[in-house]
Amino acid sequence: MFEAAEAGSKISRDEADELLLQLRVDLINAQYDLREADFPVLIVLMGDDRPGVSGLVNRLNEWMDGRYIRTHVFGAPTDEELQRPRDWRYWLALPAHGQLAIYTGAFALETILERLQGAIDRPELDRRLRHMRRLEQSLRDDGALVLKFWIHLPRKTFKKRIKQSRKKGGGRLDATDHLIFDAYDDLMPLAEYVLRKTDPGGAPWHIVEGTQARYRDITVARIIRSALTERLSRPPAPAAAASAPPAPTVAPEATVLDAVDLDATLTRPEYRATRNALQARLRMLTRRAREAGISSVVVFEGWDAAGKGGVIRRITQAMDVQDYRVVPIGAPTDEELAHHYLWRFWRQLPRAGRMVIFDRSWYGRVLVERVEGLVPEIAWQRAYTEIDDFEEQIAERGIPLFKFWLHMDREEQIRRFRARERTPYKKYKITNEDYRNRERWGAYRTAVNDMVQRTSTQFAPWTLVPANDKRFARVKVLRTICTGLAKGLDEG
Repeated sequence: MFEAAEAGSKISRDEADELLLQLRVDLINAQYDLREADFPVLIVLMGDDRPGVSGLVNRLNEWMDGRYIRTHVFGAPTDEELQRPRDWRYWLALPAHGQLAIYTGAFALETILERLQGAIDRPELDRRLRHMRRLEQSLRDDGALVLKFWIHLPRKTFKKRIKQSRKKGGGRLDATDHLIFDAYDDLMPLAEYVLRKTDPGGAPWHIVEGTQARYRDITVARIIRSALTERLSRPPAPAAAASAPPAPTVAPEATVLDAVDLDATLTRPEYRATRNALQARLRMLTRRAREAGISSVVVFEGWDAAGKGGVIRRITQAMDVQDYRVVPIGAPTDEELAHHYLWRFWRQLPRAGRMVIFDRSWYGRVLVERVEGLVPEIAWQRAYTEIDDFEEQIAERGIPLFKFWLHMDREEQIRRFRARERTPYKKYKITNEDYRNRERWGAYRTAVNDMVQRTSTQFAPWTLVPANDKRFARVKVLRTICTGLAKGLDEG
């Protein structure tokens, strides 16, 4: 794989000067055209030639308008980053539509070095590579232009630089560069394996020789120019069918919701005693979770008027205010629409020891956006895999994830709608939209069935909560969270 990048490729100074006259103009023009485009550009730069990567980043910022390049140098994870799933810092830095970002300093190289030093085993290596592929695929499916470069130094050139560095007492090379050189023969086969495993169709790794800086910089810049101008020349993608009627849905004869016992109830005395006991246990468990640095994520979905707000209040009543945050999810803002739909959820993940509660969630992609035809079918179909990967990373970080669907029947829903209309402090909760959604009950029932079947996993199962009786629903949720937190704290 690396042989072609060990040929001693060079560009003369005169040739470089001539090439740069047009290259820089084209890059600037493409960059400014990008600002009006409906897609982002992500340039991933890494390699065994780490000083060369740094020099290349500086050159791109010089040849293009650095004000509109967002460069992210990922070093060793910070304490804040270590408290979240591994990909959290990469998602936070994602460029919006019309923006260009450079990622360097992490991703594949970080994983290669950890494997080289024995910090991770082969299964962990493959798991990380799987997440890398899925992240890239998600971004590309969402329209992003992803360009990946590996800057490579032949062993002979590397040896020469190491000698110079040692003679000068360090120079531009640090301990990691010396580690790469000392383990060169082991590192290169591992690097080849990683690049092959993260080289899907449509976004290949470009391996560029770093022996001569001029050749390296111009080669990368030309590839960027070619890919960017080609993408900008395409006609705009058709807008998501926001106003198109949703596709007709054939409801299954039976769904997972049919197994929910909607007759489940609790008497008021039973409810009060059980609720009080569970809230006391939840307060104790969340304090211990804070001390142990164990965060948690709670997701609520359900029918309109199913009682999500009331359940959330019974959770937060039991907790110290410093230990939780409630995130209500509505229609995305313009900033959120300019990113992958999961971006706004990644950025809300809690720090260690805290709980975040989502009042509706990323499942809107496969529920309301599916049923109302807000996104094309291909988008919500691939969302199941994207969501599974997101939740798998949450679970791998040791974060308990609770997902609740509050279920009730249509008769109870209409009763609650009318009760809300008669109650002054609840009237704001009922709108024409609620009645309109009710007309599509069958389509939502089918979507919920698909959602549960395709995203209820061993690491993130769904809990279907009977919610015809609010008291029973609240106790069911409190008990489930207490059981999960106790398990996470190894308390049985």
